[in-house]
Amino acid sequence: MTYQEMLENARKNVGPYCKACPVCNGRACGNAIPGPGSKGMGDTAIRNFDAWKRVRLNMDTLSENKTPDTSFDFFGIKLKLPILVGPVGAVQMHYGPDLTDTEYNNIMIDACNECGILAMTGDGIDANMMKESCKAIKNCGGHGVPTVKPWDLDTLNSKFELVRSSDAVAVAMDVDAAGLPFLQNLTPPAGSKTVEELRAVVKEAGKPFIAKGIMTVKGALKALEAGASGIVVSNHGGRVLDQCPSTAEVLPDIVAAVGDKMMILVDGGIRSGVDIYKALAMGADAVVIARPYVTAMYGGRAEGVKLLTEKLGAELVDTMRMCGTPTLADIGTDNVFIPKNGLF
Repeated sequence: MTYQEMLENARKNVGPYCKACPVCNGRACGNAIPGPGSKGMGDTAIRNFDAWKRVRLNMDTLSENKTPDTSFDFFGIKLKLPILVGPVGAVQMHYGPDLTDTEYNNIMIDACNECGILAMTGDGIDANMMKESCKAIKNCGGHGVPTVKPWDLDTLNSKFELVRSSDAVAVAMDVDAAGLPFLQNLTPPAGSKTVEELRAVVKEAGKPFIAKGIMTVKGALKALEAGASGIVVSNHGGRVLDQCPSTAEVLPDIVAAVGDKMMILVDGGIRSGVDIYKALAMGADAVVIARPYVTAMYGGRAEGVKLLTEKLGAELVDTMRMCGTPTLADIGTDNVFIPKNGLF
């Protein structure tokens, strides 16, 4: 199967909302929820995508001709690429009946492990989703990151028991999921967390803890104060708050504030190895990519995941060569050009 054939297969298999576009830029799906769209006007996912394109690369081929090393250490696990696959839930509702959440997570966890990257698994109203994903992570030697919703502490305690039993390398919480409509007015309740509440969550987790959904320096400092080991600079792909800035716009200030104190991941509109390079140059340690991997799964299951990962890896290697940066540690702010008037 080729990458193009995978995309063609995906278009046949996804439901009515996602279009499995050649480039997932948020325009075709707009504000389609259910579906992969953004909230409100639907412009935040588009802004995420567009912002990375406004960052330009500084080419430098007067350097040693070495094969780039793309390896990345994620809390003790050495990955081939600085990529995590973002957590996705309710795939049948948003993307079509071809895959259940359990099937999606089981295939994704194994496929990512084979490719030398890591999958973050989702959470939802169905308690079996977390149970099955943690079981799959355990069967994969702990190579995965369960991601919990911001439930009340009693509910989280039971979920963290599953996380600890999975031997997962780390655990995440998409704190911004408090803005998802389906989490409103639930029993048990889910919602935003104070620093004190998040500190209790971090302690109970018993694993390196990643707070996903940080979009301000203030938020990053709060996560650090609560004891988080890392954050994901993320606006949930525009699905939780309309008219947010892009993740690329806020990343540099957040890096300046906490980059030497915790791991910083970033998601939102990252669609190529070139985008990955830009994110690393702007201070991220690694990236999180979600929607394109859903397309890859619907288009080719494990083979689709492999095709997309290989494409991203080849693009990253090529960019590292052309910018004179043989290792990830060599990539820095001098390797990118940002217009003086900003990204917008």
